[in-house]
Amino acid sequence: MKEIMIHDIIKNRYSTRAFSEKTIGKERILSLFEAARWSPSSRNEQPWRFIAATKEDQATFNKIAGILNPTNLMWASKAPLLILTIAKLNINSTDQINRHAYHDLGLAIANLTFQASSFDLYVHQIGGFDQQKAREKFKIPANYDPVTVLAVGYKGNLELLPENLRIRELSERKRKDLSDIVFSEKFGKTTNLIDNKKLELIINENNYTQSR
Repeated sequence: MKEIMIHDIIKNRYSTRAFSEKTIGKERILSLFEAARWSPSSRNEQPWRFIAATKEDQATFNKIAGILNPTNLMWASKAPLLILTIAKLNINSTDQINRHAYHDLGLAIANLTFQASSFDLYVHQIGGFDQQKAREKFKIPANYDPVTVLAVGYKGNLELLPENLRIRELSERKRKDLSDIVFSEKFGKTTNLIDNKKLELIINENNYTQSR
């Protein structure tokens, strides 16, 4: 099979649990949120919201850390930046349910993540937290939903992780084959773009097309 090439920012991204306690400059943090701000969204609703804290804001940092499950708290609390991500569930103009809200929040988080990667920062998305506690601690309105917590920071020393987490950190990264996820004609039928699994896709960093 020919090598399938992707941009290094995508290829090198992974969700580390080993964070350095090195602080992140405010300009870089703001750059992460600026990248999220420019994400596409259905009807341009921009349904993403973030509650962020560095360790300089110890009270808010501890509140975010305090909603994490114990196993996640053990390593995520080492990161210098924690972010609670929130989706706005209703459409501004009609007040109807925005069924794309979670999708659009995910796009914003992806933009934030790849911007982080450009700074050699790592982002680990965490689903293991107490949503109800998040609502109560941060007074989140009913039409907003806390979705994930992001731990953000520079890569730390793997040797400081407990053995079970260190093993997971060093395990092979696996993804489904393209033939399992890209279809033609009907669901489950492998796309005709894949010819005997010989597909070469080159993403050239100097050959982007812009879209809104």
